[in-house]
Amino acid sequence: MRFTKMEGLGNDYIYINCMEGEPEDLPALAVRLSDRHFGVGADGLICVKPGKNGDFTMEMYNADGSRGAMCGNGIRCVGKFVYDSGLTRKRCLTIDTDAGPRELELQARGGRVDRVTVDMGPVEAGKPLSLEVEGEVFQVIPARAGNPHGVIFYPAPEEIDLPRLGPLLERHPALEERCNIEFVSVPDRETLLVRVWERGSGITLACGTGACAAFAAARRAGLCGDRVEARLPGGPLLLEYRGGSVFMTGSTRTVFWGEIPLDGACGSADRGYAGIESVVP
Repeated sequence: MRFTKMEGLGNDYIYINCMEGEPEDLPALAVRLSDRHFGVGADGLICVKPGKNGDFTMEMYNADGSRGAMCGNGIRCVGKFVYDSGLTRKRCLTIDTDAGPRELELQARGGRVDRVTVDMGPVEAGKPLSLEVEGEVFQVIPARAGNPHGVIFYPAPEEIDLPRLGPLLERHPALEERCNIEFVSVPDRETLLVRVWERGSGITLACGTGACAAFAAARRAGLCGDRVEARLPGGPLLLEYRGGSVFMTGSTRTVFWGEIPLDGACGSADRGYAGIESVVP
């Protein structure tokens, strides 16, 4: 099976062209390929399929095999994947997701896409909830950016014990469902500093929907205006509020192409992949 590994701000996914068919048991395949020791290594698996109403469909699986409704960094890379591989020459695309259609605008240099703007649609932030975790109380702002989030304003996100607190907050019984968790500081009205615990993947270098959720929560609290730079460990995202929607712009990059035997990918004794075809600088 051929695959492409791509990343948006270090949030990396394995992409498969499923325009004419797909492997069996995609959740198990996502777990196997995402393993950073015995697989390719990634935050999850994204399958590119024919559009239902739009140009293409993005079907996303987290590293633990759970289905993801939406992924901001992942969908930007979908735009690069379909353009760079010659599946389309359009610069404006509609991508169907489990969270609904999303509009993409591709920016290309030298015949390859390097930045993508996504209309993430309306991003909603609610009233804070007081959640207690191991004796600590956090004010968590529920938000939806196509998937569920909990935003916590914290003066120094880099100092939080995210490996300990992330999984506890993700599955907190006071929340209606498993949530992505963002710790956010607002040093000024044009800047957000964001660290993310992603449900199904753990700590990631960036999360596009998480950045949008943090932006919506900060706007609702009056901490920022309609345009900010969200700085995540993997790099910056430009976020703008226009006409009721959040528009997200960020970089995309292909890491490498390769092939892997499907038996090995699904967990047989053959654990290795056949080899990297090309590394992209």
